Amino acid sequence: MLGNSTSEENANNVAIVIGANSKIAISLIKRLGNDESFTEIVTIGRQFSDNVETGFSNKVSRFNCDYAEASIREICEQLKVHKGQISRVFICNGILHDTQFQPEKRIEDVTAENLHKVFEVNAIIPMLWIKYLKPVLANEQGCLVTVFSARIGSIEDNRKGGWYAYRGSKAALNMLLKTAAIEYERVLKGTRFLVFHPGTTDTPLSKPFQKYVSQNKLFKPEFVTDQLLALIERDSLTDDNIQFLGWDGNEIPW
Repeated sequence: MLGNSTSEENANNVAIVIGANSKIAISLIKRLGNDESFTEIVTIGRQFSDNVETGFSNKVSRFNCDYAEASIREICEQLKVHKGQISRVFICNGILHDTQFQPEKRIEDVTAENLHKVFEVNAIIPMLWIKYLKPVLANEQGCLVTVFSARIGSIEDNRKGGWYAYRGSKAALNMLLKTAAIEYERVLKGTRFLVFHPGTTDTPLSKPFQKYVSQNKLFKPEFVTDQLLALIERDSLTDDNIQFLGWDGNEIPW
């Protein structure tokens, strides 16, 4: 299990939060910022609220990113100053719908434009971070990379159909991460991956569909953050180089 302790030789302990504008990410930044074991929280997003940090702004650094490959590469170059210090990475990017499209109910609703858009955000952008962070994440203490996915990306668990772009992009993300974890295992043995399903959370992403969700299954971002951080620190996280787990700690079939 990965701990937050640091040695005298490596007193800095850095966490990176990518997609820092989402409600879950904001909750996560607050929790990490108030954790004395972290010396710096690197936040990466398109734009930032002025009220994200309270009382720990001196620990937070911000990088504006348009998520183009060149921007991702440039930021990762700058992050090399933290090589050997990063113990946590959280990749929170994701899209389900926007003002132009909704999840497909029928195959007739599938369009190339929407497939490209959803795959870009849900699979390609996270994978580019995994690519360019590789030279940065070497850490004798170990590093855990958590990537937000979804149960709906499980091929075995697909019993309802529909939501083609979202299902397909999350399944693609899961396979890309599984493949990357194998390569990382060869060259960065201390780095592991957690593919995390947060459940249905009260955020703009789930807003159009919340009427179909029972109240006890609609989670606040703070609850999801607590579940995730508790999960990371629990013994249930094995030494496997990658796991696909739900908010409750249960394994999800790939």
